[in-house]
Amino acid sequence: MDIKRFDEVDDRLGEFINKEFSAYGEQNGVVLNYDEFCFAAEEDGNILGVITGRAYYNEVHIGDLIVASSVRKGGIGSKLVRAVEDNYRGKGYDKITLTTFGFQAPEFYKKLGYEVEFVREDKEPKLSKYFLAKQL
Repeated sequence: MDIKRFDEVDDRLGEFINKEFSAYGEQNGVVLNYDEFCFAAEEDGNILGVITGRAYYNEVHIGDLIVASSVRKGGIGSKLVRAVEDNYRGKGYDKITLTTFGFQAPEFYKKLGYEVEFVREDKEPKLSKYFLAKQL
């Protein structure tokens, strides 16, 4: 057996993950309900912001929210988060979860109705990690 890092997309990996992840959930009486997502804010052919993540079991998880520095604080991030919420509401998911570091966006998410479930404190407060959730 070899352990190797994959730097390029290999369809076998996705197929393996989906098959085994689904089978394990089913074996334990849980429906996978899996869906990856990526929403982008675009204007005149330029990407202004992107939000990515995946939905599985009963929750949606936001992985990344990135807005171009030139348009931050202009409402694009809020619109992208709302797009995820609107897209998954009423589709069998109970909540949306995410993590963010202290220097990133905990206050932004709180303003959107996300509640802090846990903070993993770090000796460098900017690197404390916030775990947030919002019921759908």
